[in-house]
Amino acid sequence: MKWKPFALALVLLLVAAGGAYVSYRTLNARQLPPGILSANGRIEANEIDVAAKYAARVASVRVQEGDLVEAGAVLAVLDTRDLEAQLRAAEAQARQAVESRTEADSTVAQRTGEADFAAKEMERTLVLFGKGHVSQQRVDQARTQHQTADAALAAAQSRRASADDAIAAANAEVERIRTLLNDGILTAPRTGRVLYRLAEPGEVLGAGGKVVTILDLSNVYMTFFLPTDAAGPLGLGADARLVLDALPDLAIPAMVSFVSPRAQFTPKQVETKSERDRMMFRVKARIPEALVTRYIDRVKTGVTGMAYVRLDDTAEWPGWLESRLTRENGS
Repeated sequence: MKWKPFALALVLLLVAAGGAYVSYRTLNARQLPPGILSANGRIEANEIDVAAKYAARVASVRVQEGDLVEAGAVLAVLDTRDLEAQLRAAEAQARQAVESRTEADSTVAQRTGEADFAAKEMERTLVLFGKGHVSQQRVDQARTQHQTADAALAAAQSRRASADDAIAAANAEVERIRTLLNDGILTAPRTGRVLYRLAEPGEVLGAGGKVVTILDLSNVYMTFFLPTDAAGPLGLGADARLVLDALPDLAIPAMVSFVSPRAQFTPKQVETKSERDRMMFRVKARIPEALVTRYIDRVKTGVTGMAYVRLDDTAEWPGWLESRLTRENGS
């Protein structure tokens, strides 16, 4: 009976020693070499609001929240029946303007002939007047007819120029309405995932009314904060590694794509209080687009993790920050 307390104490001591050994091995296995720094952050992507350019009723919404959409995919369609009617009216006006231009061409041709005849008649009258065969009154009449014909020709040419302007204005109106009709089909500007579906068929939206919000998965990055002594020598394009809390054994390659030019206090949800007491610089490490595209079905934002950046190009990444993804990116 006296051995039981001793045996129990021995077992507890061995367990504690084993735990300490495991902790020691884990701690040493995850130590960073000089020239590499770490900070905790969060995976993010840009949000894009797809909205109506003008007031209209929503005819259909073709995506659901969570759908993965390719750039150019149709997200929603607006009711554009009134615009279609306006387009038919504008096209009719354009045709009418063309007909007016044709009529103006005919008038110019007629007035040109009349002006030429009046000019020749004026010349003949002057010749006859010089020989004494016609009176001054006849010369004055010929001169007046010549001037009238020239004025009529100028007026006809002006009407033809106005018809040209009318054609240009009508065609511009047709083009404007066609552009509005095209804007009635809302498409994805980037490949991404639908984050919010904000409107339903039948709803009337004002100009700028949001229909869908998508996450731009062509630009996925982790945002984190570094102190001045680390952010100072850090340059764009520096090599980085990301380790997510959800995938602690998988290092993801990244590259520093942004270093804030201005220091700030770090948000409460990102750093500890002691780090918030210091001024920090916001940094983004972007995951290569090719890698994101390859695993786009698994990409999620808002996931927390650790970012590791290499300040010294000669520093070697430790083995636990290498993975099949870093090797794929290197190849």
